[in-house]
Amino acid sequence: MKVLHVLYDNIYSGAQNVVCQIVELFRKYDPETEMIYVSPDGPIREALEHRGVVFREIEKLSVKNLRKVILDEKPDLIHAHDMRASVISAMASGKIPLISHIHNNNYDSRGLSLKSIIYCVAAIKAGHIFWVSKSSYEGFKFGRMFEAKSSVLYNVVDCKKIQEAADAAGTKTAYDIVYVGRLTYQKNPERLVRIFGEVAKVDPYVTMAIIGDGELKGQTEKVIEKLPAVIRERIFLLGYQNNPYGIIKNARIMLMTSRWEGTPMCVLEAQELGVPLVSTPSDGIAEIIINGKNGFLEESDEELVNRCISLMKDPDRLMYMSKESKDFSAKYNDGRAYFDRVYQVYQDAIGNHD
Repeated sequence: MKVLHVLYDNIYSGAQNVVCQIVELFRKYDPETEMIYVSPDGPIREALEHRGVVFREIEKLSVKNLRKVILDEKPDLIHAHDMRASVISAMASGKIPLISHIHNNNYDSRGLSLKSIIYCVAAIKAGHIFWVSKSSYEGFKFGRMFEAKSSVLYNVVDCKKIQEAADAAGTKTAYDIVYVGRLTYQKNPERLVRIFGEVAKVDPYVTMAIIGDGELKGQTEKVIEKLPAVIRERIFLLGYQNNPYGIIKNARIMLMTSRWEGTPMCVLEAQELGVPLVSTPSDGIAEIIINGKNGFLEESDEELVNRCISLMKDPDRLMYMSKESKDFSAKYNDGRAYFDRVYQVYQDAIGNHD
C-alpha cells in the first residue's frame, strides 16, 4: 500500500507532527506500507529529514501540481490534512480513495462560511473524515451531513521516543514556563507575553522560553519590547527546535493562550514529561485537561496569571499535578490502538474502491 500525505503549508506544526506520528506507527506495525509526505518545500524539509520521512516537494499545492505527483507516484490512497489540502486533493485525486483529516476547530469553518461550503466538496469525495476532537466535528456547520463517514481520532504521542529525545537533548537550562508552537493568530502569542509580564511582576526570578516561529514573530517581539527591561530579559525566544523535549522536561509549567485548538501535540508531549498545563479552555484542550489535576483552564488573564503564580509557589501541588500529567499520558497514549484505527479506515477506503 502506498499513501500520499498531502499538506498545504511548508512549516512544521501540529498537523505536520501528526503525520510524522502516523508514519512512525506504520513503520512499526506495518513496514510494508509506503508513505510519502507531499507539500511545498520550506522549513518542513529539515524536520522531515530529521525524522526520516520521505518528502516529495511540490512548488505550490494546486490541483495541477498534485495531479502530476499522483501520476508519478501512483498511490493507493491519499490522506489529506486540513480543509484546503482536502479540497485540492478531492479535485485532483480522480478515482483514488481519499481520507480527509481535520486538525483544528478554526473560527472560519464554523457557521455558514465560504470555507465550510467549499470543504463540502472534499467531504463528499472522502471515504472517511477524521476529526481531531469532538469540538472540531461539532463546530463544522455541515458536520451532520457527513456523520456516517466521520469519526474523532484523538492525537497520540510515542511516549518512549519523547523520553529518549528528552534524555538525548542533555539540556541544562531550566525555564520556569515554556510555550511550544507557532507564533500565529490562532496561538495568540501577544497575550502569552502579556500574561507572563504580569507573572513576572510578582515573581522577580521567573523565566519563560518561547519555542517556535511564525508570521507573528515580529509582532510578538514588539510586545516584548514594551515590557520593562527586567522582565524582557527573562523571555527567551528560542525559535524552532528539532528537539525541544529537554527544555519542556525541565520546565515547571506549559502556558498556552490559544483562541482555538485541536488536540495539541505539544500538550500531550508536556503531559508525558510531567509538565502541567495552564491554558485557555480552547476546544480540544478542554477534552484532555482536568482542572486541578493535570492542568488549569481559565478564560481571563487574571486567572491565568494567578494559576501560574500559585502553582509555582506550591511545590507539593506542582509535584502532584506533574504526577497526574504522567498518569494521564500513560493511560491516554495508545499508539497501537491509533494505528489500528487508521489502518482499518485505509483498508475500508481502498476496498470500497475495488
